[in-house]
Amino acid sequence: MWTTGTVIERIEWNDKLFSLRIEADVEPFIAGQFIKLSQIRDEKRIARAYSLVNPPGKPYIEVLAVAVEDGQLSPDLQALKVGEQIEVSTKAAGFMTLEEIPTGAIQGPHLWFLATGTAVGPFISMMETDEPWQRFEKVVLVYGVRLIEDLAYLPQIKALQQKYPQQFIFIPSVTREHYPEGLSCRIPDGLQSGLIEQTAGIALSADNSQVLICGNPEMIGDAQSTLTEKGLVKNLRRAPGQITVEKYW
Repeated sequence: MWTTGTVIERIEWNDKLFSLRIEADVEPFIAGQFIKLSQIRDEKRIARAYSLVNPPGKPYIEVLAVAVEDGQLSPDLQALKVGEQIEVSTKAAGFMTLEEIPTGAIQGPHLWFLATGTAVGPFISMMETDEPWQRFEKVVLVYGVRLIEDLAYLPQIKALQQKYPQQFIFIPSVTREHYPEGLSCRIPDGLQSGLIEQTAGIALSADNSQVLICGNPEMIGDAQSTLTEKGLVKNLRRAPGQITVEKYW
């Protein structure tokens, strides 16, 4: 099902990276889920999935997107002005939510978010709710990008650092230029070498951690392999584990 949404605000992070706030009549969702935006072109619907950045309960939905030069939808999204309209799916989807994370002894005290690029969106949504801070002693966000200008939502992330100074650990990693406030490695490489754990100041193991991974497929595959070598296993409803993954492409 589709509904018509109206853009009420735009946030420009750089010349390609942007956020849209959209008023739309969508069903209640769970932090971490995604919706679809679409347009009809040549009598064919072009639809793409975008994670919801805002927490549940806001009077709008918010998505983070990057304009791909030959993309079928993203250039049109980037061109949208405040007051213009876009089709929005009425129901969110996706299982990368804290509801899917095991509770009890298997949960462990540490929650790790591993994100590249726009995939930081669902983790922002989760961190803007009370649940991660109530369930876990430490919450670690590892956020990998190519350039410093690609680090979206830094003000919001720093506000979370101030709000939860004893719980929240933020580790940005910029691979193509020097960033004095972070690392300069691919996330899987930082996991393999132990640099990410060293920077966080806490260990990442099957006994104490739940890990949510979202981003480009190569990062997801390599990070999951490294974590598997550490003894972590994929979290399934029929067999609870420590690794939860969301793939959009």
